[in-house]
Amino acid sequence: MKSNESSEDYLETILLLSKKLPVVRSVDIAREMDFKKSSVSVAMKNLREKGHIKVSDAGYIYLTDSGKRIADKIYERHRLIRSWFMDLGVDEKTADDDACRIEHVISVKSFNALKKHFEKK
Repeated sequence: MKSNESSEDYLETILLLSKKLPVVRSVDIAREMDFKKSSVSVAMKNLREKGHIKVSDAGYIYLTDSGKRIADKIYERHRLIRSWFMDLGVDEKTADDDACRIEHVISVKSFNALKKHFEKK
């Protein structure tokens, strides 16, 4: 995996798939992200080595506590940023695309300030 952003995207995808599928497999991730299975296999190996996922003997992928914390953080950022843009009149596709990029680079301090600001409204 090239970057932390890539790891975060994989973890977020695993989280979202686990909410709608009984089990998550590499093929499900590849399909969802439109990646080659070989790329997903390399990514899963790296996430497993970092302790963010566990893979069963049957090939089912589960988030560990650390993986779930990262995935939850990124997913929260994505949902809220997307929502804020849509509230401002940005179309859904653009809001979603922009949220995908911003969720990885915004600092904790800035995100929390925005969250606090929008909670007041």
